[in-house]
Amino acid sequence: MARLRRISPLGIPQHIVQRGNNRQVCFASEQDLAAYVNWLEEYAGQFGVSVHAWVLMTNHVHLLVTPKKEGGVSSMMQAVGRRYVRYFNREHRRTGTLWEGRFKASLVQSEVYLLACQRYIELNPVRAGMVSDPADYVWSSYQAHALGKSIKVHSPHSEYLKLGEEASKRQSSYRALFDAHVECRLIEDIRAAVNKGMALGDTRFKDEIERLHGRRVRPATMGRPVIEVP
Repeated sequence: MARLRRISPLGIPQHIVQRGNNRQVCFASEQDLAAYVNWLEEYAGQFGVSVHAWVLMTNHVHLLVTPKKEGGVSSMMQAVGRRYVRYFNREHRRTGTLWEGRFKASLVQSEVYLLACQRYIELNPVRAGMVSDPADYVWSSYQAHALGKSIKVHSPHSEYLKLGEEASKRQSSYRALFDAHVECRLIEDIRAAVNKGMALGDTRFKDEIERLHGRRVRPATMGRPVIEVP
């Protein structure tokens, strides 16, 4: 089956996942993690991408970003990926590929799904059993959103800023969102969207994206097409 053309509309958030090849480890030390974040900040600035949320896991990366320049997301991911692979291979005395092909991405409707997707990303270490509280995991955006930690790569989305006029109010409101678990159905929807390159949003959002960009952003209808007889 032909691979769907990637679309990257300006101003529309994207949930990105990049995995290690065959789920292999791509971060083996704190130094590795710090190096990736450093280059993510550098190339996000260079290619005009706002980074709203992230988590770096042992063998994969989740990002929530918005492009401000044409081709910004792909250029950023290619630059970060290539530079990090050169570093990782040199540092760990290995050769060959590190990433599992091209990164996966789904468009995210801001008004309905952005904060839910952000919570999903920042709860990855909890679901993986690495920590019991997302605040205890350093390599995610949770500490920036919930605790006010200053992190250079962080660019808060407007939906987050709506949580309160003052920083302390926003942080308190954000922490309260984590009092309830992300629903299983929503987790499935988020995963399906990013793995299949679809959109995470309501029908109106998907209709608009398909109309503007001429590419479907929801699963194809199964079965044979219906032929209308005049």
